[in-house]
Amino acid sequence: MKDFICIEGVSKLFGDFKAVDNVDLEIGQGELFSILGGSGCGKTTLLRMLAGFEIPSSGTIKIDGVDVTNMAPYDRPVNMMFQSYAIFPHMNVAKNVGYGLRKDGIAKPEIKKRVDQMLELVQLSELETRNPNQLSGGQTQRVALARALIKQPKVLLLDEPLAALDKKLRERTQFELMNIQDELGITFVVVTHDQEEAMTLSGRIAVMDEGRFEQIGTPKEIYEFPTNRFVADFIGTINMFEGIVTVVGENQIQVYSDEIGETLTALGRQLVEVGQEIDIAVRPEKIFVSKEKPADEDGVCVQGMVDDLGYLGNRSLYRIRLKSGKIVQVSSQNRRRSVTRFLEWEDKVWISWRPRSAVVLLD
Repeated sequence: MKDFICIEGVSKLFGDFKAVDNVDLEIGQGELFSILGGSGCGKTTLLRMLAGFEIPSSGTIKIDGVDVTNMAPYDRPVNMMFQSYAIFPHMNVAKNVGYGLRKDGIAKPEIKKRVDQMLELVQLSELETRNPNQLSGGQTQRVALARALIKQPKVLLLDEPLAALDKKLRERTQFELMNIQDELGITFVVVTHDQEEAMTLSGRIAVMDEGRFEQIGTPKEIYEFPTNRFVADFIGTINMFEGIVTVVGENQIQVYSDEIGETLTALGRQLVEVGQEIDIAVRPEKIFVSKEKPADEDGVCVQGMVDDLGYLGNRSLYRIRLKSGKIVQVSSQNRRRSVTRFLEWEDKVWISWRPRSAVVLLD
C-alpha cells in the first residue's frame, strides 16, 4: 500500500504544554485508519494539524507527496467531518450537501447531479427536501458525511463521527461508513475514544497517550499482542499478574507469581532474563472456569471463589477471588439456554488458561 499521508517528527506546543510529542505516522492511500485515545491524549490536536486548523511547532506533514505543513486549510486536499456535524439549520438536506459546491461556483446542473449521486450513496434520496430538525441522529450524521465527501477530497478527517448516536445505531452506522469508504476509495482518518468503534472500523489503529503513539497495528495485533501495559489495559479488559522470571526457554518463559501462588508459563517473544520482574496478562475470554479441576496439566490451573457475577445475555462475567486476594475477571459465553445460573456467589471454582493465551508485558 502506497504511503499517502506522512507525518514526520510532528510536535505541537501550547505554551509549555506539549499536546503532541514528536510523532511519526504513515497512512496508506485508501486506508481507513483510526487514532484512538482518551481525553487529552493529543488525538484531536493531531487531526486539526492534518486539517490545517493548527500549525505544528515542529515536524512536517505530507499528503500525496506534497508538503502541507504550513498550507491553509482551504488549499489542502482534505475535508473534515466535525463531531457536532455542524449542519446548517436553515437549509434542507440537498442544500446542506451541495453547500461546498455552491461556494466553489460550480454550475447548478453539475451541483444537482453530484448532490443526487451523494444522497443515493448515503441512502437519503427521499429526504432531500427535509429540514435538519426533521431528521433523526443517524440521518443527520449521513448528511454531514455526504457534505464532507461531495467535494471529492483525497482525505476525509472524522472527529468522533459516531459519538452522538445511540449504541444500536452506532453499530449499524459503522458498517455503513465502512461500505461508503470502500466504494469511494478515499483515505479516512478517524479520531475516537471508543475502542469498539476503532476496532470495527479500522484496518489499522494508532493508540495514543500523552501526545505519543504507544502502538500502531491492526486491531488484532493491538488486542492480542499489546506491546506494553498501557495498551493492554486501555484496549478491552485484561488480567495482569506480577511475577519474577524463573526460566527462559527458546520459545517460552516461566514466571513465579505470588498473586497466583504458582509458576505461570507464557510464550515469550521479548528478551527477558531470569530474576526480571514482569507482568503476565490474560484476557478474560481466554480463561476457562469450571467447578471441577481440569484434567489438562499443561496450562495454568488455580482455585478460587466466585466473588461477583453478571449476566449480559450472550455472555456471563465472573470475578474470581484467589487465595491471595487477587481478583481475576473471566468472561464465559452462554451457549445454552437456561433460567438457572451455571455458577453462584461464593461457589468454589477452578480457573485455567493455556500458555499461548498469556502475553508478556515489560513496560
